[in-house]
Amino acid sequence: MAVRSFMLLTLVLGLFATGSVFAAEPFSPGITQQRQGVDTYAFKIGDVRVTALSDGSVPQDLHKLLHGISDDEIDSRLAYAYQTNPVEVSINAFLLEIGDRLALVDTGSGELFGPGFGGNLIDSLHSAGFKADDVTDVLLTHVHSDHMGGLTREGQMVFRNATVHVGKPDMDFFLDRKNAERSGYDMHYFNQAIQIMTPYVDAGKIDAFDKSTEILPGVTAALHPGHTPGSAFFRLESKGQSVTFIGDIIHVAAVQLPDPSVTIAYDVDPDKAIAVRSKAFSTFARQSELVAVPHMPFPGVGHIRKAREGYDWVPINYGNRDSR
Repeated sequence: MAVRSFMLLTLVLGLFATGSVFAAEPFSPGITQQRQGVDTYAFKIGDVRVTALSDGSVPQDLHKLLHGISDDEIDSRLAYAYQTNPVEVSINAFLLEIGDRLALVDTGSGELFGPGFGGNLIDSLHSAGFKADDVTDVLLTHVHSDHMGGLTREGQMVFRNATVHVGKPDMDFFLDRKNAERSGYDMHYFNQAIQIMTPYVDAGKIDAFDKSTEILPGVTAALHPGHTPGSAFFRLESKGQSVTFIGDIIHVAAVQLPDPSVTIAYDVDPDKAIAVRSKAFSTFARQSELVAVPHMPFPGVGHIRKAREGYDWVPINYGNRDSR
């Protein structure tokens, strides 16, 4: 397995899903990215208020990341989606208000990418009316830098009152440096995991699950290994409504929705990642399941729909009013 580069740590997603025809000429929008500041978007699933929180965004070079597809085809698919390489990628987290519990799905990149590249989660959390000490549970979709990096700051726990729920296979894999040599996966991932997760391990704050289980009222965790050994979905159900937080089974919507066989450099097991992605896309499209995705354009919530070629993305309908 090729060694991953430190500069390419954040997983990639295209900004919009596409149909089945791709433009031949690259599209150059000439748009300069601007800092938006804090950003939140809230909606209800039954009795549960869910708030998407922006950690920021980062640029990603898909030519260096994607496998199983040529650069020309990448550019063609991006052009059809009115994008160019490198693409600007959102880092999204999600807050769940469940009775007296406040659960955070993923924590963004924290300090790991440096100033200007993510690290805005706490500001967005404050904008939503909460502080880090209010969080009772952190649900990690997997142990990668842009999902668990926000757990600590300067070596100290950020969410001091929270239990961290995470797939046990990820803890077993990433907290043992010997697995870097065994797997060929870059040692940097193991060093970061140990750095970020150890304060919570030492404090007895880790709930590592190894099977499908209800970890909070109405929230079920299920393992879907491939991208990482302990990658997990979290499905929230309330009053007949549901949303599934799917982690990084998809990284580049404009490319992988039409062709789920395209993998990314960050997949620990690319073949399993393809299988998980293909099955999940089919299931979500058939069941019309609402999904929340870490790297779709903010807020990263919508539906995966069957298309003539593969699948496409339908973002959640925007609303901005008091709803009784």
